[in-house]
Amino acid sequence: MSERHDVVIVGGGLVGASLAIALDRAGRDVGLVEIAPAGALPPVFDQRNLSFAAATVNALTALGVMPLLGSAVGPITRIHVSRAGDFGRVQMDAAQYDRPWFGQVVVARDFGQALEARLRGLRHLTRYRPARFVRLGATIDGCREVVIADDTGERTLLARLVVGADGTRSGVREALGIGVDEHDFQQTLFVARVRSARAPDGTAFERFTDTGPTALLPRGDRHYGAVHGVARDQADAVLALDDAAWLARLQQAIGWRAGRLLESGPRSAYPLVQVLAQGLVGERAVLLGNAAQTIHPLGAQGFNLGLRDALTLAELIETAADVGSDALLQAHVARRDEDRRQTIAFSGGLARLTSNPAPLMRPLRSLGLLAAQATSMQSMLVGGAMGFRGEVPALCRGAGA
Repeated sequence: MSERHDVVIVGGGLVGASLAIALDRAGRDVGLVEIAPAGALPPVFDQRNLSFAAATVNALTALGVMPLLGSAVGPITRIHVSRAGDFGRVQMDAAQYDRPWFGQVVVARDFGQALEARLRGLRHLTRYRPARFVRLGATIDGCREVVIADDTGERTLLARLVVGADGTRSGVREALGIGVDEHDFQQTLFVARVRSARAPDGTAFERFTDTGPTALLPRGDRHYGAVHGVARDQADAVLALDDAAWLARLQQAIGWRAGRLLESGPRSAYPLVQVLAQGLVGERAVLLGNAAQTIHPLGAQGFNLGLRDALTLAELIETAADVGSDALLQAHVARRDEDRRQTIAFSGGLARLTSNPAPLMRPLRSLGLLAAQATSMQSMLVGGAMGFRGEVPALCRGAGA
C-alpha cells in the first residue's frame, strides 16, 4: 500500500529541510525524500559561508534552528561596497538603522548539522533516505503519485502536494515539463576561509571587478569567508595556484581594507549560471529554492529568497483545507511575485552591470555608487538586503514565534 502524506518534499537541503520544520509546527504530515543516507549531510552543507539576511535569522530563530548552531555566527554590522577602477563607494552601518546587524554569516556545514538536529525532533515527519526521486505519477483521489527509489527498489508515495526543492537540475521540475531560462555569466566563483592580520570587526567587504565580485564576509571564528569571482577561462589556473599565490591574488582583488591576508583554507569552485524556471507550479506540485530560481550569488540572496518561498508556502498550508489545491498554488505564486522578481533583477542586473568592462560604464557606475550612498536609496538597498521585499512571511518579520 502506498504511504500517504499531506506534503512530500523532494530534497533535504537548506530549503527542503527548513520547509519540513515549518510544516511540523502546523501539524502537517510530511514525507521528506533525501539523497543523503542517515548520519550524512547532503553535499550542499560544505564549508561555504552563508550570509543570512535579518529576515532569515528571524525565521530560523523562531523555527528553533539558530539556537542549535554549534559555532558562533558572524554578525554583519557594516557593509562596504566598491568597484575597481571606479570612484565612489557605498558604506552602510546597521546602527544608522537602529539595528544591531544587517545579517549573520553561518558556515553551511554548521547550519546543516543544526537542521539535522531539529529534524530529528519533528513529530509529523517521515524521512525517506537514502532515496532519489524517479518520476511523478497520476493524481488519484486528490493525491499525486511520487515514485522514489531506495535500496529496496521503487516505491510510490501519495501526496496532496509535491514540493520540488531538489536543486538547480530539479527532477521534479523536469517531470512537470517546466522549462528554464538560463544565463551563463561565464564566471566561476571560488570560496574559502581566510585569516587576516586583523580579526573581523563586523564589516563585510564587497569589491566588483571586470571578472566578477570579490567579498570578505566576517565569520564568527575570527576568520573571513572569502568569495572570489574569476572569468571561466581562468578558473583552472586559479585552482592550481598554491596558497601564497592564491592569497596574493585575493589581496590584489579586495585591497587592504581588511588587513594583510595570512592564511587560507581549501578552495571550492562553482560555475555561475542563472537558471530560472518558466513556471513555479503544476498539478498538485510547486517548485521552491534553487529548483525555482538559481541566481547569481552577488548580494548573497539565493538561500534567503528560497527560505521566503518555503515560509510563504507554509503559511498558506497552515490553515488550508486542501494543501495542494490550484487556488492555494496560485495564491503562493501571487504572493511570491514581487520579492522573487525584484531579487532576481537585483542580483542578475547588478552582476551584469558591475562586470561590464566598457569604458562608458565607469562614470555611470561611479555616479550610481555616489547615488547609492544617499540615505533614501540606501534605505531601499538595506530593506532588500535584509529580506524585507514584497509580502514578507510572518516568521521573517519576527512574528509568530
